Amino acid sequence: MSLTTPLDQYIADHSSPEGDYLYRLFRATHVEILAPQMASGHIQGRLLKFLVKMINPKRVLEIGTFTGYSALCMAEGLGDDGLIYTFEVEDELEDFTRRWIDGSPHGSKVKFIIGDALDIVPTMGERFGMVFIDGNKREYVKYYEMALEYLDEGGWILADNTLWDGHVIEEERQDAQTNGVRAFNDLVRNDDRVEVVILPLRDGLTIIRKK
Repeated sequence: MSLTTPLDQYIADHSSPEGDYLYRLFRATHVEILAPQMASGHIQGRLLKFLVKMINPKRVLEIGTFTGYSALCMAEGLGDDGLIYTFEVEDELEDFTRRWIDGSPHGSKVKFIIGDALDIVPTMGERFGMVFIDGNKREYVKYYEMALEYLDEGGWILADNTLWDGHVIEEERQDAQTNGVRAFNDLVRNDDRVEVVILPLRDGLTIIRKK
């Protein structure tokens, strides 16, 4: 897919490739699915893989599967005994997403669940070394509090879209999603339980470490 600027293209050209399967998934997402910009894409996907390799979690929780691109990127970085639980509430995405996850050489490390993570995770009896939050922005605070509860000490939380196309600094923007992202950003910044940094990657990627 075309990139925004020549600098974006330079960055892509000087980063490890995403591989043919992910490239085809990204293209299919743009052809067949509404709001395809929600897919993580090449650079963020490579970063997710790198972070999984560095953190080396045994269990990863993803909230917001969309078409499975980010889950498969993280699965690339997992060890053979690792597992990703990825949740998606939009059941109309199930057929497309399950087909691409099941067809991937890393699909066996991904457990794709249609349902609300807020309801299901507390019943699972699992703990996680890493959590990736990329679901409903109105619920980011709830996702965060739940993630902390089931996150190992020293574990990591990643949250996507935390700059929200710059709307977080536009005072006139008072819609529920923008306010949800603002509330999340403010909460995390002032939470003594964690350390945090926001990276200006794509739409903002927040990296949080539980103390």
